[in-house]
Amino acid sequence: MAETREAILKRFRKKLSQGLPIVGGGAGTGISAKCEEAAGIDLIVIYNSGRYRMAGRGSLAGLMPYGCANEIVKEMAHEVLTAVTHTPVLAGVCATDPFMLRDKFLRELREMGFAGIQNFPTVGLIDGVFRANLEETGMGFGLEVECIAAANELNLLTTPYAFDAQQSRELTSAGADIIVAHMGLTTSGSIGAHTALSLEDCLPKVAEIADAARSVREDVIVLCHGGPIAMPSDAQFVLHRLASVDGFYGASSMERLPTETALTERVKEFTRMSRQDDAS
Repeated sequence: MAETREAILKRFRKKLSQGLPIVGGGAGTGISAKCEEAAGIDLIVIYNSGRYRMAGRGSLAGLMPYGCANEIVKEMAHEVLTAVTHTPVLAGVCATDPFMLRDKFLRELREMGFAGIQNFPTVGLIDGVFRANLEETGMGFGLEVECIAAANELNLLTTPYAFDAQQSRELTSAGADIIVAHMGLTTSGSIGAHTALSLEDCLPKVAEIADAARSVREDVIVLCHGGPIAMPSDAQFVLHRLASVDGFYGASSMERLPTETALTERVKEFTRMSRQDDAS
């Protein structure tokens, strides 16, 4: 059985009271989850983009019609849930899926051993006319808010992405336990985004999302995520400047970028070998 929502939040608040940040991470494979747990991560989230990301494709593949997001997260569960022993694992839920039987699906996730959910794939990453059309035709962000409220009713931990202050207020009002201030697609690496805010530009946006959440409920936890906040030094930059931020959640930052670096460097070591001892 997954750890209860109350127990997880109690542990997180104790850690925060000790001046320590909460750190969450995405896992697209069992080995990613196993390594994250070994390193002491606080929570793990799995969703369809993790599979695409670790297959060498950009994370936005998770928003494209390349597979059923909610079915993919269930498939991934067998690999990830069996790879960890004590870390709470959350499922990314595509709340705008018009064919999802929402409450039944949420109960199924809970029975599988998930501790909670996150709103991913999310239309929050979509803008312009296409986003307006999604909202107009019944596939808007409001469904993600409603899904968070439904998960809260089932006592599942909820850690939704918020892209602006209004969404932050709505999600917190719906019962969100942790608001993740999303700064856009993560930069860096071979398949990372190049169009992003600067770290300095992120500060007021993250602060606005955090303040909006706490205007609804003072005890809500706020993490930063995405855009140029890609490396530990980037997250530290934000944490040192915004007292309202309780930690960091990384996806590409936790598995794609470390894998790219470590794997490339190790193979380079092998390719630099010689067949003869240089001393001979």
